[in-house]
Amino acid sequence: MAKAPKPRRKASSFSETPLAVVAAGGTGGHMFPAEALARELIARGWQVVLASDARGAAYAEKFPAIERLSLEAATFKAGDPIGMARAAIKIAMGTMQARKAFARLKPWAVIGFGGYPSYPALLAALGRKDVTLIHEQNSVLGRSNRQLVKKVDAVACAFPVLRMAPEELEGKVQVVGNPVRPDIQALYEEPYPAVEKTIRILVTGGSQGAKILSERVPQALASLPISIRINLQVEQQARAEQAEAAVKLYQNAEIHAEVSPFFSNMAERLGRAHIVIGRSGASTVCELAVAGKPAILIPLKIAADNHQTYNAEVLKEAKAAIVIPEDEATVERLAEEIRTMIEGAALLPMRAKAAKSVARPDAAKLLADLVERTVEKVRRAEV
Repeated sequence: MAKAPKPRRKASSFSETPLAVVAAGGTGGHMFPAEALARELIARGWQVVLASDARGAAYAEKFPAIERLSLEAATFKAGDPIGMARAAIKIAMGTMQARKAFARLKPWAVIGFGGYPSYPALLAALGRKDVTLIHEQNSVLGRSNRQLVKKVDAVACAFPVLRMAPEELEGKVQVVGNPVRPDIQALYEEPYPAVEKTIRILVTGGSQGAKILSERVPQALASLPISIRINLQVEQQARAEQAEAAVKLYQNAEIHAEVSPFFSNMAERLGRAHIVIGRSGASTVCELAVAGKPAILIPLKIAADNHQTYNAEVLKEAKAAIVIPEDEATVERLAEEIRTMIEGAALLPMRAKAAKSVARPDAAKLLADLVERTVEKVRRAEV
């Protein structure tokens, strides 16, 4: 008779109230989905602790956590032995910090959202035999997640196809979508704004800004015929050092525009936009789908494993977005695509509907369901 598996955890090693540690890298692409899951779990009676690094604080101002852990972490380049050694030391320090915190917190689950700050948190959780899950936001499995994905209890992803995943995971990854913030999720039920005389264009640069968009989009819009320009309302997120030049371009072209390095009310602006121009990070693509927005996307050329190009394919194949490779995103090409979309404004509601057809507005709920099922499965096995 086969021996029963040894329990990984004692019942006393779980906190009295369900508690999840959400570990995420310090960019909006990692933090926003983590925040959406946190809010869903809290609504179900859980407590949430955020584990990130110093950069994560910039996106954690409204993160609903009872505690925030700042863990040592670092990334490195292959072939850089000194950088690898320094990173290994920092990761080891971060792992020890996490183990100490988890011994006190007694989490029911540790969920990693990728980015190198999530790595020490998951390493600590695996070492303690905590319940662990990974959520991959991009269509290509991230490098941090790739190291740990075969060891965790469950894996979820945002896109129908997850590239670079090990063969052992085939058929075992649950597609839940990318959790979006509640104010973005609410846009799924909103109708596409009526297309009348004015066309509202929202230009985003991703959480880290985008030089190419800050420079070339204003130039492209300024090169359009005056008959189009006078009917445009532009809201553009631009790098601080490029904002002034963009404002002058718009003023000289008689385009009504608001330019800022950061918009705090992005959901409101996204809701009223007719067309969005931006990058194709995972959060951007999924938010455009949920909000139902026609888009012109320029994938970041240097994105790891070209994941932004693969992310954009979902909206491109649905006929909701035009995708322009960065090397081809000249002022002339941008102007041509923008003009085509504006002159074909009658088709914009159809593009909007196509975007929503590939949306997963209940992603946070589905991921929270997976967290609870995984915890229950592990706890039943320990009885």
